[in-house]
Amino acid sequence: MQSALTLAAEHDLAGRHDDAINALARATQAGDLDAMTELGKRLIIGDKGPLLPKDGAGLLFDAFKGGHAEAALKLATLTALGAHVEQSWPGALAFLVFAAQRGSESARGQLRALAGTAPDAGAGEQQWLKLGQRVDLEYWMGAPPGETLCPNPLVRVHRDFVPDSVCEWLIERARPNLKRALIYDPVGGKDIADHMRTNSAAGFDLMHADVVQAAVQCRMSAAVGVSVHQMEGPTVLHYAVGEQITNHYDFVNPRIPNYDAEIAQRGQRIVTFLVYLNDDYEGGETDFPSLGLRYHGARGQGLFFTNALPNGEPDLRMVHAGLPPKDNEKWLMSQFIRNRVVLGARAEVQAS
Repeated sequence: MQSALTLAAEHDLAGRHDDAINALARATQAGDLDAMTELGKRLIIGDKGPLLPKDGAGLLFDAFKGGHAEAALKLATLTALGAHVEQSWPGALAFLVFAAQRGSESARGQLRALAGTAPDAGAGEQQWLKLGQRVDLEYWMGAPPGETLCPNPLVRVHRDFVPDSVCEWLIERARPNLKRALIYDPVGGKDIADHMRTNSAAGFDLMHADVVQAAVQCRMSAAVGVSVHQMEGPTVLHYAVGEQITNHYDFVNPRIPNYDAEIAQRGQRIVTFLVYLNDDYEGGETDFPSLGLRYHGARGQGLFFTNALPNGEPDLRMVHAGLPPKDNEKWLMSQFIRNRVVLGARAEVQAS
């Protein structure tokens, strides 16, 4: 018999998204945990269907109670961020351990990355529980020491921001999802490829992000003093040799159509936070020409800078560029932070 997931995929491919949702709903009512999990994920972010995040989270919890590993994996991320469920890092790790014990390689990899170590050999399911207990939540919830590179506009670096194990995890999570990075064309009203931005990127919405990314966001939150609920989905950037993004701004540009509606709905991008995931390349600096500042980050460092003035207006001094690496690839995690809550909003592409 054809599975509900296969049937839903066929409906989606033909553009029959309502039929896909209905196929998943019928299978969910019959107790199909795979369909229940898939339907829950789609409702949480409004993927080719209605945006019903509370209902979606409830379906994930029902599937988890039935022993479904992927449902637990998704609940771990939601619980870490406090998105549509109560925020609890011990709870998030418990979900992650549950998924790892039931064979989820993603959950196991996340636990290794967060703990910075491999599990004890030959310990069965208990090895994942012990590994979860090694995750230092004080580290992830706290702000590391920082150094101000420019006081006004503010640019700060945190030289010990994330461990190597997390850098490696973020790179490998992004690698198979990379696509040509785009820019927004205000004339055509859509995202386009352009010579000013030749690198690639992998973006993660709420149902494709993971607990490692959420932990990095929580550390950013502590460093900047802004809630994770004001963060867009994270993006990992990749620059091959010679690839770059030329001078640009990260704030929501007043020249874009429906600027006022965008600001009213989602707020201004007030901060950009970068995490340098490797450093074995020449060139490739983050360049702020108006500030006379050019920075080559080391692996595991975090750098953040403001994009807006205190009144929320765009700060035109914050033009910057990602210069091309000369002899090896460059990897970054990029995080836009708004001045209002956006976590859990319907997924949509936002050009930088």
